[in-house]
Amino acid sequence: MEITEALRHADSPKAAEATEQALLRGREHLLSLQDEAGWWRGELETNVTMDAEDLLLREFLGIREPESTRRAADWIRSQQRGDGSWAQFRGGPGNLSTSVEAYFALRLAGDPSDAAHMRAAGAFVREAGGIEKTRVFTRIWLALFGAWPWDRVPALPAELILLPPWFPLNAYDFACWARQTIVALSVVFSYRPCRRLPFELPELHLPPWSPPTPASLAGRGFIALDRALHLYQRRPLRRVREHALARAERWIVDRQEGDGSWGGIQPPWVYSLIALSLRGYPLDHPVMRRGIEGLEGFVVEDGTRRVEACQSPVWDTALAVVALSDAGLPADDDAMVRAADWLLDEQVMGRGDWAIRRPDLSPGGWAFEFANVNYPDIDDTAEVVLALRRVQHPDPERVRVAIERATAWLEGMQSSDGGWAAFDADNCSRLVGELPFCDFGEVTDPPSADVTAHILEMLAALHRSGAEPARRGLEWLLAAQEKDGSWLGRWGVNHVYGTGAAVPALIAAGVDPAAAPVRRAVRWLERRQNPDGGWGEDGRSYDDPGWIGRGQSTASQTAWALLALDAAGEGSAAAARRGVEWLVAAQRDDGSWDEPQHTGTGFPGDFYINYHLYRLVFPLMALGRCGR
Repeated sequence: MEITEALRHADSPKAAEATEQALLRGREHLLSLQDEAGWWRGELETNVTMDAEDLLLREFLGIREPESTRRAADWIRSQQRGDGSWAQFRGGPGNLSTSVEAYFALRLAGDPSDAAHMRAAGAFVREAGGIEKTRVFTRIWLALFGAWPWDRVPALPAELILLPPWFPLNAYDFACWARQTIVALSVVFSYRPCRRLPFELPELHLPPWSPPTPASLAGRGFIALDRALHLYQRRPLRRVREHALARAERWIVDRQEGDGSWGGIQPPWVYSLIALSLRGYPLDHPVMRRGIEGLEGFVVEDGTRRVEACQSPVWDTALAVVALSDAGLPADDDAMVRAADWLLDEQVMGRGDWAIRRPDLSPGGWAFEFANVNYPDIDDTAEVVLALRRVQHPDPERVRVAIERATAWLEGMQSSDGGWAAFDADNCSRLVGELPFCDFGEVTDPPSADVTAHILEMLAALHRSGAEPARRGLEWLLAAQEKDGSWLGRWGVNHVYGTGAAVPALIAAGVDPAAAPVRRAVRWLERRQNPDGGWGEDGRSYDDPGWIGRGQSTASQTAWALLALDAAGEGSAAAARRGVEWLVAAQRDDGSWDEPQHTGTGFPGDFYINYHLYRLVFPLMALGRCGR
């Protein structure tokens, strides 16, 4: 309470001292988390879908072990809500598909259907519409074990891989994460395997079942096409089918990463292992062995057992360098130099799928993960460049060359409308979203405000705001502002994240802080500030406009708002002072902050992420920039 009272007077010596102490505590805590190799990595927490599907994968491959099953089941049970369901994010509503997969995994682990927690889960599932209303991916897992008929899963022919990149609905029309998943699943769908279990799930069904009716003409057309493809599936052209399967198999194998993963993310990883198993790859085949062993590196063990959907060392390290710089750590500090050395070694110099649309562009980006040379991403690359510029490196020429390569790659990856997406350029097909198969998550990768903002901020730091790519990007970002003054957050929750990225980018790009777009954004942030002084936004804001800018205060979202206010020249205004007060008062004794909420986004409305390092790096940036 003493700190809080002091901070009510922002110009008081006690307030300045409290802020400085919070900054130093946070800085020391962040430094303590650095690996000797130079990187940082916080846990990337999602929901129990990852754990359920990991158990189901191991059952399918015949490698499920009793002890790991027990610990995974303990974790899944611990995440069950009071109404019997499982949610997609902390504090969110129960989700039908997540609950069905969790229930299925617990049955696999030995939980009887008449146990109290299982009865509660079953009641929730039936009330929400039963298995019949689950997403396609959930029904795929059920079909693998005979709990759902393959004929009631949308068709996905292996022949898809034979379509050239210029043809509609080819594999490269899908976003990279969807592309890797769909190619693998097209193999699985050709075999339609069924590994029956000693139990079924009649308690979760609500017959009769009927497929959803799309509202659009294109959607209805794809339903008719799906029926035709199901007929073809029964009697495919054998030579064409085998050629397609062989091509897909080679495509999958060629894209396995050095750590055994596919794209460093869970969905294509598990489906690729299943697909190759169906193609006859034994468990001791080098590709299968690397894939299975690599999964263990994504397991978090702390009494229970949970699985990360992905890992974010490049992203976390770049953010940590910027945060430490903002917190006053000298640019030539050993921690900064070691981080820069590690980042420089991680630059991707090979050509990946992005080159399909940009064949003449030289590589030079960074990926999100430890190993993902096929899919460097635009957002990470921008943040790494910003981080490298904060370091006084003993070999400045090495840094200069790396930044020049990255800049050329980033400018070349600009989409034709002037914005930047995460992984690809001009990946905006509307047709793929109409496919019956695509009912979960984003399946294309169009430009977003947050990624475009990060590129503009980076280009401004390189004094390239006057160049054509930056001018076009600025026009795109200004046009993307919402009527209320905010920006949508594609990769973070949600409008607080988008606005927290956009405003600093606009100012860096030369927009006057007094300009109307900036003032509208500031007013929006001021109106969304919570009574306690912080900011928060619930993941439901992607689906329900009533949640936009509303939610329990969190450290990362409060920091995003403060970064925007500081950039707009409002760092010492009342709203910012109250935000700093909230951060200082909420800090833990170890220098970090509690943040159980999922403030990161994988797929808006469908998949959310709790980056465990967000609660530390972003508050340090905010306190370093406007807390002083």
